[in-house]
Amino acid sequence: GEPPFWRYLLNSLVVGAGSTVLTLIIAIPAAYALTRSQARISQVARVVLIGAALFPYVLLFLALLEVARSLNLGNHLLALTIPYAALSQPLAILLLSSAFRDLPIDLEEAATLEGLDLWQKLRWVLIPLIAPATTSTAILVFLFAWNEYPIALTWISDSNLLTLPVAMARIAGSSIYSVPYGAYAAATVLGSIPLILLVLMFQKSIVSGLTSGAVKG
Repeated sequence: GEPPFWRYLLNSLVVGAGSTVLTLIIAIPAAYALTRSQARISQVARVVLIGAALFPYVLLFLALLEVARSLNLGNHLLALTIPYAALSQPLAILLLSSAFRDLPIDLEEAATLEGLDLWQKLRWVLIPLIAPATTSTAILVFLFAWNEYPIALTWISDSNLLTLPVAMARIAGSSIYSVPYGAYAAATVLGSIPLILLVLMFQKSIVSGLTSGAVKG
């Protein structure tokens, strides 16, 4: 029989959290490197990242599918986590690099004088200061992973590994003669609860991250 509904919720949570953490682990040092690189290199990199962020990822579908096959990731949640993290990198790096760029360079110089190496400066000084931007970026990545449908539909066939959007589409399309409004409405409400809780928990950080750099002076 079909797995219980909470299983779809759990799958989406695992994929969303995993792709968010993986994205930040790569994007934070990449964003820092981008802000500290030469102006010309930084400019070119930004244009490339903007292009990558705007590029319709569906066009990469076959290439991503070949990568998943070569890594033997069929019917595994990693088959979703890794592509989602990769697709989220351009936007995450752009957002975090803007946050790093807004930090006074004096802070980093003071940390260097205190004897901190690069990773210590990031860990103890810089990353805590960009926490609002990091939170906003993390939530955007999580929302993308939570709502993504084409990859999840194609790459996962095991009912126990389906994510919420695919499971809800199956409920809605169970019959062309009768639409199960009750089941679909219940699934929609339950599927929205984690997102509502997420926004309520981090609303201050989200607002701070979205407005940072908007007013200066």
